[in-house]
Amino acid sequence: MNAIEKLEKLLDREQFEKIKALNNPELHEFLAEWIEWLEPDKVFVCTDSPEDEAYVKWKALYYGEEKMLETPNHTVHYDNYYDQARDKANTKLLVPGGKAIPFLNTKDRDEGLREIRELMKGVMKGKELFVCFFVLGPRNSVFTIPAVQLTDSAYVAHSEFILYRKGYEEFKRLGRNARFFRFVHSEGELDDRKTSKNLDKRRIYIDLLDETVYSVNTQYGGNTIGLKKLAFRLTIQRAVREGWLSEHMFLMRVNGPDGRKTYFTGAYPSMCGKTSTAMISWENIVGDDLSFIVPVNGVARGANVEKGVFGIIQGVNPEDDPIIWEILHSPVEIIFSNVLVKDGKPYWNEMGVPIPDEGENHSGKWWRGKKDAEGNEIPPSHKNARFTVSLEHFPNVDMEALENPCGVEVGGMIFGGRDKDTWPPVREAFNWRHGIVTMGAALESETTAATLGKEGVRAFNPMAILDFMSVPLGEYLRNYLDFEKKLRKAPKIFAVNYFLRDENGNWLNHKLDKGVWLKWMELRVHGDVGAIETPIGYIPKYADLARLFKEVLDKEYTREEYEKQFTIRVPELLAKIERIETIYREKVGEVPEELFQVLEEERKRLLEARERYGDYISPFALEGK
Repeated sequence: MNAIEKLEKLLDREQFEKIKALNNPELHEFLAEWIEWLEPDKVFVCTDSPEDEAYVKWKALYYGEEKMLETPNHTVHYDNYYDQARDKANTKLLVPGGKAIPFLNTKDRDEGLREIRELMKGVMKGKELFVCFFVLGPRNSVFTIPAVQLTDSAYVAHSEFILYRKGYEEFKRLGRNARFFRFVHSEGELDDRKTSKNLDKRRIYIDLLDETVYSVNTQYGGNTIGLKKLAFRLTIQRAVREGWLSEHMFLMRVNGPDGRKTYFTGAYPSMCGKTSTAMISWENIVGDDLSFIVPVNGVARGANVEKGVFGIIQGVNPEDDPIIWEILHSPVEIIFSNVLVKDGKPYWNEMGVPIPDEGENHSGKWWRGKKDAEGNEIPPSHKNARFTVSLEHFPNVDMEALENPCGVEVGGMIFGGRDKDTWPPVREAFNWRHGIVTMGAALESETTAATLGKEGVRAFNPMAILDFMSVPLGEYLRNYLDFEKKLRKAPKIFAVNYFLRDENGNWLNHKLDKGVWLKWMELRVHGDVGAIETPIGYIPKYADLARLFKEVLDKEYTREEYEKQFTIRVPELLAKIERIETIYREKVGEVPEELFQVLEEERKRLLEARERYGDYISPFALEGK
């Protein structure tokens, strides 16, 4: 019996006709095999119709995975108390022979597939399976990657309808030419609160050979929403093979003089200012998380992989996040997850308004002072609580750029680190190679006391992508360095650091100063302002920043502030080169030789500058040299 005959037996007539309309034997085989294996009681195939999307949303409520809130179109979803974040330990890349790769969590492919198949055999008995089609990137474009999601969680399917562009018609258009990703997910057995029960059997396996992700016994979005960080591993591998970039980057528009539009991507590790940069209210957002960058006729063109936001809600408040705050309080479609609910209203930690003393949250019935089984006090909402919303509802979204099948020209790429004493607030690389090595490949993020108890530990995180890497780091960097050869004009590379402190531990920058750094970078992309050459790249001139602070923030910017912020800190910069070089020599295999050359060139420049100016070099000294 061939796949299409098998599907005819497995599906009712209406659902079968939807699948039959897609002329892709590979897809038919995949669906027939897995529907038979999972043994669902019922199968629903989602086309791109509004009715099919509405059916999924209704089923999320009907099955109790989501509950309605007081505001129309708002729902809340809870994950198991112990299923609140990405399961790094059980998220494994399946590679033949289980070959060990530095920084990657690998498992023997045959063994992993055997285990996941056992866990998933008949796992959907008594349940409904949703077959959903989406695309990564804009439809019918050079960026498009089609994907099929199998899940028994209506919440997961609902989330993907908000976050991704529908793909059924794209599968129909591509027919046998669809090179698609596959995602198979089951939340497994549920408890009374409709959350995944068997967390000891939670597994997230990424088969790099077949471009398939398997996920079982979990509901949390980061483990289950296939097209997000799970697909990201697959796109990184594909990008490296094909010579383009799949990056953990926002995509935004910075508005220049006389209506000029310049687009930037930005990679920042967690807690380094990525979202707040992408969301600056007087600029325009295209995407907050994942970008594809493809060479098209010698130009680097970028697109948002997604069309929605799966955002951390903790700390969102009306003063710092006016745009998100306004959206969260408007009747647009939003899924809140793992927040506190009282009288139909959601509340979250650090929201800047009084939070009730009781309600329902991810732990069930909650009251202030409630402790979990380990004796830890349970906060009102989980620190990783989320909101899921479409970008179309953002007043500052650049919809034209978001849906442009040609993407947008990338004028600049920003790498944002976090350290109290090394990088200046903003600087520009001398060239592509210099920027990729000393800014991207050397990216570090300092831990904060609030998160890890020990402050100031620098975590190595090249391109803010280490958690999601699916190829050896050396291969990934080689692709990055070679990418420039495909371009007539490479984007300018910049580095930012919003977290400098003085000797007394006081911040040297205000939260909104980043708006000025963005305007300066925009001017530099077009050669509208000069810069001061330093051993580590180009920094702004005082006069340009003083003017921009006045124009953008209506603030006076003093020479003293400038000098403190843009002093070149030679000992700290040399120590950083030493740290980064050691990591690449000792922990990363087969690193491109250019990386060590570029680091050595920077070290020499710093040593020569120290000979002439001393350990701490004023930008005014360099300007006047």
